[in-house]
Amino acid sequence: MLREPLAAKKFGMRDGFRLRGHEIQRIEGFSDAVLAFAMTLLVVSLEVPRTFQELLETMSGFVAFALAFALLLRIWFLQYQWFRRYGLEDGFVITLNGALLFVVLFFVYPLKFLFGFLVKNFTGQETRVLMPDGTLHPAIAENEMRTLMIVYGLGYIALFGAFWLLYNHAWQRRDQLDLNALERYDTLSTMQEAAINLGVAALSVLIAFFADYHLAGIAGLTYMLLAPVMTIYGTYRGRRRKKLETSPAG
Repeated sequence: MLREPLAAKKFGMRDGFRLRGHEIQRIEGFSDAVLAFAMTLLVVSLEVPRTFQELLETMSGFVAFALAFALLLRIWFLQYQWFRRYGLEDGFVITLNGALLFVVLFFVYPLKFLFGFLVKNFTGQETRVLMPDGTLHPAIAENEMRTLMIVYGLGYIALFGAFWLLYNHAWQRRDQLDLNALERYDTLSTMQEAAINLGVAALSVLIAFFADYHLAGIAGLTYMLLAPVMTIYGTYRGRRRKKLETSPAG
């Protein structure tokens, strides 16, 4: 299992947060299997390309696959980090983790479709699909785009909502876990990062739902806000953390 050697090397845990999850739990092994299956669904095809042209078309989806893979890898790391930091395993955690995995599996194909369509659209590739009768049909109609953005946004909200609930669960047990000042600060910071992701996704869903379908692209561009907002937030919280490290409480 990948988690064992990473946990032994304290991968991703160089911030001074004391590790309470030393042993790899069964729920983590199950999570790895589900996420590995989800990543397989991103790239697997029902049949081997029959011609070199079909092979090139399959390989043209590399960028879309990379983007979707990066998102799933981020989900894996956030989950791995949570279990290493807190080591909690109770009914609430098992249920919430199960819901998280369900959302991941359910949204694999919408995620693959969206990223594939966007990459082809931005790179000027053909986005129409060859139908069995030999005609070309749009992969998605213009008035369907906002429905797709709503579906994607709701999935995004479900994912980061689950992480917010997991960290809130740990926060409610901060005394039981004996979290020190820095660990409490980091826990709240991660909760707030999840809240920022939730807010941006909610804004995207609202735009897609209430705006005219011609403006559905704006709902997708809303996620670009995450880069500057998270950079500003990370810089601010990072400076405060350094001050806390040098304080008596830290």
